[in-house]
Amino acid sequence: MTNIHNVTEFIFLGLSPNQEVQRVCFLIFLFLYTAIVLGNFLIVLTVTTSRSLGSPMYFFLSCLSFVEICYSSTTAPKLISDLLAERKAMSWWGCMAQLFFLHFFGGTEIFLLTVMAYDRYVAICKPLSYATVMNRQVCAVLVGTAWVGGFVHSFAQILLVFHLPFCGPNVINHYFCDLLPLLKLACFDTFLIGLLIVANGGTLSVVSFGVLLASYMVILLHLRTQSSEGRRKALSTCGSHVTVVILFFGPCIFIYLRPSTTLPIDKVVAVFYTVITPFLNPVIYSLRNAEMKKAMKRLWITTLRLNKK
Repeated sequence: MTNIHNVTEFIFLGLSPNQEVQRVCFLIFLFLYTAIVLGNFLIVLTVTTSRSLGSPMYFFLSCLSFVEICYSSTTAPKLISDLLAERKAMSWWGCMAQLFFLHFFGGTEIFLLTVMAYDRYVAICKPLSYATVMNRQVCAVLVGTAWVGGFVHSFAQILLVFHLPFCGPNVINHYFCDLLPLLKLACFDTFLIGLLIVANGGTLSVVSFGVLLASYMVILLHLRTQSSEGRRKALSTCGSHVTVVILFFGPCIFIYLRPSTTLPIDKVVAVFYTVITPFLNPVIYSLRNAEMKKAMKRLWITTLRLNKK
């Protein structure tokens, strides 16, 4: 199988062919992407500047927020600009780059969410050994492992499509380059490649989702022996994590667990894990966390005082 360069660019159909709908979507997604960048950057800034947020939980949260900014930036800017463009095109190399970084940051987020679940498990179920188990070195190794895991996952995905021959057509019924829409355009039998994509992306999502749910089930069972105040605080934190996990993994499993089929609803579902979840991340973690809100308030007051001087 050789890489045939008859196709040098891909044309996206976008979210909707209706011009009025596209203008409305432009305003909506411009607002969402701006909120994603500012909201997640605020979390990163608050955690890195606040002494009261020095626990591993907030360190992992700041890493997750940084990944969310990078992850949404692989698709949202192109989507926003295409909503006002008559011709929505991307070069072959640009498509491969978008595909790689989408799965790189997406895979890293999957591993980070798993790390965060492990952190909550140790904090709630083994509180006496928490400081020893989750020391700075361990946290750094876990985050580094998440990044390496995301790279390996993405590298494996890009290898599956990089050498596919594209002879034409070059129209993708989507708003970004993704694996399954690209497989439909290849002039090659992609059934086996589709199965390998499921084995990589689909299985990773399902297994990680199962591990996360199992860990939170263990935490909930352990909470039966806690005081009502400790139970309430732990449930609040875990509730935020579970909400993000379901919003992210649900659409991913729906998309990447089908080996060779695409559906019209896929574009709408993809919006959830590329835009909606990164948007909700700062809302869920900041508004449901008293310490985070206090730290943000202190940061705001300090910024105002510095501006007055």
